Amino acid sequence: MLLTSRSLLAAMALTCAAPVAAFAQVSGESAAIQGGYYRVEPLHTQVSFSVLHLGFTVYEGLFSGASGTLILDPRQPESSSLTVSLPIASVQTTSSKLTEELKSDAWLGAAQFPKAEFVSVSVKQTGPNDALVTGNLTLHGITRPETLHVHFIGAGVNMLDKQYTVGFDATGTIKRSEFGIKMFVPYISDEVELRIAGAFERQAVQPASKDQDD
Repeated sequence: MLLTSRSLLAAMALTCAAPVAAFAQVSGESAAIQGGYYRVEPLHTQVSFSVLHLGFTVYEGLFSGASGTLILDPRQPESSSLTVSLPIASVQTTSSKLTEELKSDAWLGAAQFPKAEFVSVSVKQTGPNDALVTGNLTLHGITRPETLHVHFIGAGVNMLDKQYTVGFDATGTIKRSEFGIKMFVPYISDEVELRIAGAFERQAVQPASKDQDD
């Protein structure tokens, strides 16, 4: 039997209803977050960086393949904690030549210093969906305190993998020379702007091991 235009539209609406309903379960209210133990969801977590290049352009790059854990307490945010690691060799830019240069000893030294790691030491809520997260950043073999401005994006069941997920956006600024990365300063800016898109999936059980992000 041929579908009329009205019945075809109805069928299309039913097809789309399930994804729309699933997406509608995502809440942008921090009060709705489920507390607990989370792991980084690496496919949708990324760290982008930008520098001022020769005074002409803001040049950007990207790191991926993050791992780590989040212990989240929405009732007492200050008791939450975060540990995230990034493989330095994951760095990418729009220039394959520059990407390889950044992995070299003259820049990030991916062979000698294979990962960067941020471990939180304090969380200070600054608004309903915002916080300052201060921690120790280890980069290029040097550890220094740094602060991230973190904004809660949303929480709910991921419509694709059915995992309860929370998402955040974080920004911060570091000086690369303080981590021993001084190539072409100041022609390529010492200040590096960071932006992190962080996705975390809630785990049923928190492991007893100290190496929780393995």
